[in-house]
Amino acid sequence: MFRVIILGSGPAGLTAALYTARANLEPLVLEGHLPGGQLTLTTTIENFPGFPEGVEAWSLMGAMRQQAVRYGALCRPESAVRVDLTKRPFEIETEKDIYRSQALIIATGATARMLGLDAEKALLGKGVSTCATCDGAFFRDRSVVVVGGGDSALEEAMFLTRFASSVTVVHRRDQLRATKLLQDRAFANEKIQFIWNSVIKDILDPAQGKVSGVVLEDVKTHRTRYLPCDGVFIAIGHTPNTELFAGQLELQDGYIVTKGGTGTSVPGVFAAGDVQDRIYRQAVTAAGSGCMAALDCEKWLTEVGYL
Repeated sequence: MFRVIILGSGPAGLTAALYTARANLEPLVLEGHLPGGQLTLTTTIENFPGFPEGVEAWSLMGAMRQQAVRYGALCRPESAVRVDLTKRPFEIETEKDIYRSQALIIATGATARMLGLDAEKALLGKGVSTCATCDGAFFRDRSVVVVGGGDSALEEAMFLTRFASSVTVVHRRDQLRATKLLQDRAFANEKIQFIWNSVIKDILDPAQGKVSGVVLEDVKTHRTRYLPCDGVFIAIGHTPNTELFAGQLELQDGYIVTKGGTGTSVPGVFAAGDVQDRIYRQAVTAAGSGCMAALDCEKWLTEVGYL
């Protein structure tokens, strides 16, 4: 039995752990299948405040975990496989045990949708990225490819033109799904080119540990061709990790709906980070919302008489 259980160990989960631990709530952190969160899929992070020379992702997340543990957080390498929010205390089952808590902070994040290529996995963080804001500066004066046709893809493409010498948007259809305003801006940008009715069949070259180009296939003719580039940005959307909460919490397009801060549709359940943020999806905003969730949680526990 715990006062607070935190699901997830990315910037949101570990910041929530730090704040609840310092409030003497002795939180349990179930770290999930990806300790450190999505951030650990990249290498150097240059846009987290306090690190003028940048910081390695594993080093940052390791330090955040160590800080939370120092103040009393209990971290366990387990993933929740079932939650019951209809009873109090809440019940959380993992592969190893069943835990109960008076309050719950959900920071399970979101998973970037990928192309499903072996080379994509091998080169993730080595030229393949899912976040232009995070990694765009590494591609100064280089050519990059953006995959997708929605608002996110065009926003990524336009952001990348600040650094890259050229940006090629590859889309599987012959027209974009993005809003007209974004389309107009992208079409007017001289650095952005479009390749229509095409998909990426392969990314080169994992053996060299870097991206040197992509193999494109025309979906109509099935002809393939090689396109040289230095980076590939996947912008085909994110899937929030909310399967466990379907039917128990109010969701919108899969994201947890929060109101009045980080509160959810169930009193005593709070959500932070990418699991409820479809707009910003940055490490620093996730950490900020983790702080908010911890403060909201502590206030709620006090108000209902658990503290």
